[in-house]
Amino acid sequence: PTGAVYGVANMLRKLLADYGSDHVAVVFDARGKTFRDELFKHYKAHRPPMPEELANQIEPLHDLVRAMGFPLLQVSGVEADDVIGTLARQAAGQGMSTLISTGDKDMAQLVNERVTLVNTMTGTVMGTEGVRAKFGVPPERIVDYLALVGDTSDNIPGVPRVGPKTAARWLTEYGSLDALKDRAGEIKGKVGESLREHLQDLELSRELATIRCDVELDVDAAQLRLREPDPGALRELLANLEFTSWLSQLEENPSAEAGPANAAEYELILSREAFETWMERLEGAELVAFDTETTSLDYMQARIVGVSFAVEPEQAAYVPVAHTCPGAPEQLDRQWVLSRLRPLLEDPARAKLGHNLKYDMTVLARHGIALAGIRFDTMLESYVLDSTASRHDMDSLSLKYLGHKTTTYEEVAGKGARQIRFDEVALEQAGPYAAEDADITLRLHRHLWPRLAPETGLRRVFEEIEMPLVPVLSRMERIGVRVDTDMLAAQSRELTGRLAEIEAEAHRLAGRAFNLGSPKQIQAILYEEQKLPVTVKTPKGAPSTAEAVLAELALDYPLPRVILDYRALSKLKSTYTDRLPQQIDPDTGRVHTSYHQAVAATGRLSSSDPNLQNIPVRSEEGRRIRQAFVAEPGYRILAADYSQIELRIMAHLSGDEGLLRAFASGEDIHRATAAEVFGVSAEQVSAEQRRSAKAINFGLIYGMSAFGLGRQLGIDRTTAQAYVDRYFARYPGVRRYMEQTREQGREWGYVETVFGRRLYLPEIDSRNGQRRAQAERAAINAPMQGTAADIIKLAMIAVDRWIETGDLDVRMVMQVHDELVFEVAEGAVEAVGAGVRGWMEGAAALSVPLVVDIGVGANWDEAH
Repeated sequence: PTGAVYGVANMLRKLLADYGSDHVAVVFDARGKTFRDELFKHYKAHRPPMPEELANQIEPLHDLVRAMGFPLLQVSGVEADDVIGTLARQAAGQGMSTLISTGDKDMAQLVNERVTLVNTMTGTVMGTEGVRAKFGVPPERIVDYLALVGDTSDNIPGVPRVGPKTAARWLTEYGSLDALKDRAGEIKGKVGESLREHLQDLELSRELATIRCDVELDVDAAQLRLREPDPGALRELLANLEFTSWLSQLEENPSAEAGPANAAEYELILSREAFETWMERLEGAELVAFDTETTSLDYMQARIVGVSFAVEPEQAAYVPVAHTCPGAPEQLDRQWVLSRLRPLLEDPARAKLGHNLKYDMTVLARHGIALAGIRFDTMLESYVLDSTASRHDMDSLSLKYLGHKTTTYEEVAGKGARQIRFDEVALEQAGPYAAEDADITLRLHRHLWPRLAPETGLRRVFEEIEMPLVPVLSRMERIGVRVDTDMLAAQSRELTGRLAEIEAEAHRLAGRAFNLGSPKQIQAILYEEQKLPVTVKTPKGAPSTAEAVLAELALDYPLPRVILDYRALSKLKSTYTDRLPQQIDPDTGRVHTSYHQAVAATGRLSSSDPNLQNIPVRSEEGRRIRQAFVAEPGYRILAADYSQIELRIMAHLSGDEGLLRAFASGEDIHRATAAEVFGVSAEQVSAEQRRSAKAINFGLIYGMSAFGLGRQLGIDRTTAQAYVDRYFARYPGVRRYMEQTREQGREWGYVETVFGRRLYLPEIDSRNGQRRAQAERAAINAPMQGTAADIIKLAMIAVDRWIETGDLDVRMVMQVHDELVFEVAEGAVEAVGAGVRGWMEGAAALSVPLVVDIGVGANWDEAH
């Protein structure tokens, strides 16, 4: 991981570019305890250890800071804040003004006429008046303020019940903490009682919050000067860290190291002449970065209010077409702009680039434009490069890879209930914001694309799987699926009655009434009153009521099982039976989910609003919800489901002769496994033995231990271990594959799918045994899940192409797990079933055949 190194280094470069100074220092905390730990043994005690992926970046960050020419300070026994405070006081004594780059509120106590704070994450600068405006007190009272409110991140106690507003009001009224303490008897109510009860803690809190400004340092503020960068060390570090853009800048212009490139030039286009000038640039460009601004995130309701584009880094334009903000100037007509852009946007030979292009494609389609020639999507480039990264949104990627903080939507449109639509945003704010989107997309592409090297297989995943899938998903989303609202309403009424029954049973088992939706009350009932064993605690030390914990307890105690049943039905009711009718689009009369390519680490698609992946298939209630997904009159629902695809992929990856033979001959794999494990003929396998074999087959794929298998089958651990041992004895290739894959994961830091998709394992060498074991399980499972994801995506692309070029009346309406769902004209069912099966079974060539089960019905449940 290098994100933290890159982010911090680029903030430093930006600081120099914006506030260049000869005198500068970068201060880090030193290892070991400080004087505050001696004052208060609980100081920062609840903080979790630094994540390994961050800890691993500290040393290279220090090296990079030094190579850039920055003096770097670490002083034992104190914190970085104390070193900075001391330097600020020294500098002020020598007549120098000081700028402190920080996001830490404690630093506000250092602000005076010579000391200012800047937060490079938000771009805000804070002087004396800024401190007063933010905290309600002047800088010289910040320590008193912090002593009263405490600090949960540092574990500074403070006074319970005293929040920021109360602390600021008291200090304004009484002048100081000491004066407040002297007159504590005057404070009325519960908060006054709390103050008086904790008077003895206030001095400790104040001492902990006070930044020391008298630390003994080996250097003086005046001696801390920016040095010339070390070109050799810098080049080596940038190459090792794979900071290719920065490295190329350095190679092109070695003297330009001090900061980023010049400020971007963004143009707001309000005239046809200016638009035509840009059209010439777009038509002559090899690649156009393109973005739409709209009235809504709901792609079925969104209307375009402007478009932006860029063809060169730091040069972009925004064309507003429907801003309605007060005083907005006359804008170009939306229909005229889109008609002028149509030939360019619909030309498959003209390459386009975007970020989350599926959204733009869908919105443009609803405005009559069939976007073609989409070559690159920076969201998908980031995802293919590292699917385990938590965020692939533009703001996060810009900061991570470019060291550039973008203007966020909230900064131009506001937050929460006061947030306005983008068409209501003033053009002086909307223009730079929208143009920046296109510019950053282009710059991100130039940074990310070289890293998707063809020889790694990542480029194949991007070009042959992820990008071709974009128009497929866009079409599916627009088509949507019909739901039966009357059936859902009836089920909601039934669920209401069932939930009341379960609640009554829970109250009976608990011996009293309680709120089944309250984790706190459940915690009290289970652990304090019923004395159930505490197996897992929350980060704050309370007994956990998480689903996995209750499921474990439910094996031995009745109440946790009832609570789980209540939660499951309550979620079905709120998420589906109550919510689905509200999600029907007023124009189409259908429900339109959103499919997400860049979420699941394994490459699986996810969906939201509604989430189609979470409708349970095994419960009666889940199947009833599926019954509400229906076909239009004259049509049927056809469901095509890959049979045991992950087990087939395991056979392919492991090359185990027994598994290959079983699949090649079309045997029932669970029956074949049962015969092997239990030493009987296939004909003699009982239903119970087949069930056990199925648990073994799937359990081993997901890394289940003998203990877990025993729990699932209701047998002792010794018997379960014997089953596992017998399984591996019969299928030695599976054990060999697992061992080799774990080893590969440790050696490379990632595993791969059959198609070259990488699945990184940042915890594979973790010192934490639980995390390491989890990463090892992922190493075994991820290639199978990821390959299955790749196969169904390839199948979707092939089937969609067949539908689009054929003349059968069929629409692909859903993708859920290993299943594709279609709406088919009644007269075309047989032909569509045969075609879909052929394309899906031919989506990949494995060493065992892919098998697709086809079902047809009036609704999804019947077809499934």
